[in-house]
Amino acid sequence: MTVITEQLEARREEARLGGGQKRIDSQHSKGKLTARERLDVLLDEGSFEEYDMFVAHRAVDFGMDKIKYPGDGVVTGWGTINGRLVYVYAQDFTVLGGSLSETHAAKICKIMDMAMKNGAPVIGLNDSGGARIQEGVASLGGYADVFQKNVLASGVVPQISVIMGPCAGGAVYSPAMTDFIFMVRDTSYMFVTGPDVVKTVTNEIVTAEELGGAKTHTTKSSVADGAYDNDIETLRQMRRLYDFLPLNNREKAPVRPFFDSPDREEASLDTLIPANPNQPYDIKELIVKLADEGDFFEIQKDFAANIVTGFVRMEGQTVGVVANQPLVLAGVLDIASSRKAARFVRFCDAFSIPILTLVDVPGFLPGTSQELGGVIKHGAKLLFAYGEATVPKVTLITRKAYGGAYDVMASKHLRGDVNYAWPTAEIAVMGAKGAVEIIYRQDLADAEKIADHTKNYEARFANPFVAAEKGFVDDVIQPAETRKRLCRAFAVLKGKQLENPWKKHDNLPL
Repeated sequence: MTVITEQLEARREEARLGGGQKRIDSQHSKGKLTARERLDVLLDEGSFEEYDMFVAHRAVDFGMDKIKYPGDGVVTGWGTINGRLVYVYAQDFTVLGGSLSETHAAKICKIMDMAMKNGAPVIGLNDSGGARIQEGVASLGGYADVFQKNVLASGVVPQISVIMGPCAGGAVYSPAMTDFIFMVRDTSYMFVTGPDVVKTVTNEIVTAEELGGAKTHTTKSSVADGAYDNDIETLRQMRRLYDFLPLNNREKAPVRPFFDSPDREEASLDTLIPANPNQPYDIKELIVKLADEGDFFEIQKDFAANIVTGFVRMEGQTVGVVANQPLVLAGVLDIASSRKAARFVRFCDAFSIPILTLVDVPGFLPGTSQELGGVIKHGAKLLFAYGEATVPKVTLITRKAYGGAYDVMASKHLRGDVNYAWPTAEIAVMGAKGAVEIIYRQDLADAEKIADHTKNYEARFANPFVAAEKGFVDDVIQPAETRKRLCRAFAVLKGKQLENPWKKHDNLPL
């Protein structure tokens, strides 16, 4: 028995070493942790239960029968984050560059099946050179198997991808189908075709960082939801994000202890809106002052900054926030912001997370680039997402809510449950200047008349009371008491039940 026990421990030790100490040192020299070290940071201490530690590939071509490592380049299993179950896989770059083989893929698929059956999220730590070329089509089939699991798990359990090294070729499509993607600055990148192929095919000279680095994907492509400076910070932030999320689509997000009074008043909000309607202010100041203890986890912070998305808690309950940002492009909606917000709204709805919408929007961004880029369909995505959502929806109009953008931003007409406005709200088809120039076109030559018309239009429509008179706004509230009123609104909506008509699935305007 002692001999067998020693053999077991020797084999475990071999598996834990991955590709060997030399490759582990190489990983460390690049500022990167190994797969197992990453899981130690991500998971609660001592909680990790590993599966398939001794699995090895079955390939024999190109001398592969002589190159075998236990685990085959990916560490899989389950653990806990702050006591809550999570399934994980971490690709091991020290083993054949973390390349995906048939058995490597089978290990990931097994974990995803278990996650769906047991109702727990999946976090994948990606660090791979791509498909294992020596296995040919078998490795490609492995990728497709993983893709299929991503599709089936979508909307059933939250899926988070963390790119912690290379992720190229077909490998990128698995993260792309997950709910969130985060990257590590300077050490991770994603692209379908690398710089060498790009140069050969198009004669473009581009670096890996420019083509698919963290800055590219967080600011330009919107592929990634955020980036951090190193492995440890990234994994710590994943633990923080995880606390906002439910385990699956049948459970609510956890209610955390809070030490912030729901009745707290913020006198500073009474002066948040500038006297000049064209002067910007930072909507994040409002978000932070409404949240429990000012805790706000922002999603896609560096992309389409004219709209802000992320998670807060109110009375310990997770709430998804969508807010126009007057500091950027005056808070207008455009293609990028519509896509960003629509995806976030759909995630919240899929996992029963209530949505708070803060509105200060002068309309959709005009221009040929927007129209030719399909702003109609992209704007419709956000409209569709809000209209489809059945979770509690609370809306606050702080200042401008003009034109179609008023409708789109969780208006009462899209089944908004509770719609509030501040006294500074302006709800109208368009701004006073534009409206007057259309309605009183015949008086354009008379500046005095136009000024009078503008003043009259502002008195009539540059306030929330016309909408309130029609029931489109449930109440006009004092800014200082906003947290109290919103907390009460979400509290009363906890038992909300609403179902859409049966359908196989919708046909979102993609």
